[in-house]
Amino acid sequence: MTIQKKTAIGRAHSKIILIGEHSVVYGKPAIALPFPTLEVRSHVVEISGSIVLDCHYFTGYLEEAPNMLKGMAVCIAATLKHLQQPAEGLHIQIESSVPIGRGLGSSASSAIAVVRSLYRYFEQELSKVKLLEFVHMAETFAHGNPSGIDAAAAASDVPIWFEQGEGFPIKIGRPLHLVVADTGRMGETVEAVESIRKRRLASPFGVQQSLDLLGDFTIQTKEALAEGDFLLVGKMMDAAQRELRKLGVSDAGLDQLIHIAKNSGALGAKLTGGGKGGCIIALASSLEQAKVLAEELQRNGATQTWSYIVE
Repeated sequence: MTIQKKTAIGRAHSKIILIGEHSVVYGKPAIALPFPTLEVRSHVVEISGSIVLDCHYFTGYLEEAPNMLKGMAVCIAATLKHLQQPAEGLHIQIESSVPIGRGLGSSASSAIAVVRSLYRYFEQELSKVKLLEFVHMAETFAHGNPSGIDAAAAASDVPIWFEQGEGFPIKIGRPLHLVVADTGRMGETVEAVESIRKRRLASPFGVQQSLDLLGDFTIQTKEALAEGDFLLVGKMMDAAQRELRKLGVSDAGLDQLIHIAKNSGALGAKLTGGGKGGCIIALASSLEQAKVLAEELQRNGATQTWSYIVE
């Protein structure tokens, strides 16, 4: 007779920052979108002995996890402590289609999936507040001083307005067609954030002006999204990219893909996430044009592309 082992699964999707990255660190608003095309799955299975973590980067005992997974280890330990469960007897397997270091919320979505799987394994109800609390622990290791937008967006099934640590649902007047293109290079979020901090100390007026403009563009984008005015959304994306370039977080690879997107008819295009590598997003006028943009971007340097609809 085969004894069925206890098991549970938790899932989470990726996220995209439409506008407001970096300025959100300084109290400005940002708009983030769920990106369900890419997701993370955490599978918990009952075993004997110490906790085993099994993912693309490491397979072994949780206490022996490398530095890049220390945030996840802390997150798991804190979750189990809150659940009043021993830190043993679990095999946690993480499967992810979210590329790491691309500004798409890999660390946040992984932590969300794991916390959800642990709560389901122990048959406990998980509040959103508690979920974000645990995920923040993992994000602190990944990003130093995270704004919280990655976790909030990856935990939301709808577009959100994020400001001062809180996310609120926002209205999209009609379907939004987006293309995400990967430079193939890991972004440097911590380095990018630190570079802006140093620029702000050296040239406070110029940097603050860019941050203020990014905040204004985000407000205008929210209104344009609600009205379905995607020509204005595209203009705001282009304007935001100009300020991000001034702030030094774009680079030649990102600029090249943005140039290709615009020349191929994108309504707007900009980097998404921390910058200095990672991904760009381009706004298309239709599903058909999104497919054309994705093909052109992949033909001209993007290592992979995804087109999807936000409703």
